[in-house]
Amino acid sequence: MHTHHATPDKEQIALLEPFDRLGLDRIRLVATARDALEARAELSAAKAWGFDTESKPTFFKDQVSEGPHVVQLATLEGAWVFQLHDLDCRAVVAGLLAQTGVTKAGFGLGDDKKRISSKLGVEPADVLELNTVFRERGYRKDMGVKGAVAVLFNRRYIKSRKATTSNWANPRLTEAQLIYAGNDAYAAARVYHALELG
Repeated sequence: MHTHHATPDKEQIALLEPFDRLGLDRIRLVATARDALEARAELSAAKAWGFDTESKPTFFKDQVSEGPHVVQLATLEGAWVFQLHDLDCRAVVAGLLAQTGVTKAGFGLGDDKKRISSKLGVEPADVLELNTVFRERGYRKDMGVKGAVAVLFNRRYIKSRKATTSNWANPRLTEAQLIYAGNDAYAAARVYHALELG
């Protein structure tokens, strides 16, 4: 017999204490080849990364996104927000995503994977869709990061709608964008470890 677990609803989540997010001191902006090589060296110690991407929003029907514009990877120690303007930086990111033996865990990654393949020319390897893990464990609907953080940590994950729909193609990202992007990947890393998958 399958056990079904209820996913907390918005009202229940709203009552929880906020999730401990990373501050800017633990989020690294990666925009050049040198930054990217340093990030790669720091990430190489981990066996799993929280993973997400951001793309400049599209506002019209049939408008094609040129994203992702940003790729985020995180460990329990911190997050790295890679911008993809610089071709050498982009090549390092492509290599990281194609690397086998390191799990890239995140939420709602189907679209991200397609966009990465077309933009970076690589197939991300060892990608783990965390929603699938929750489904296998008896949760009916897609959890998303908010539901997962509520279930595992009894905390409320705060996402800024303004940052979600901001221009991720901008050469200069704002502090709010860095905090948003870094924490999306960091929360996925925290969820991955809490599920004891690694």
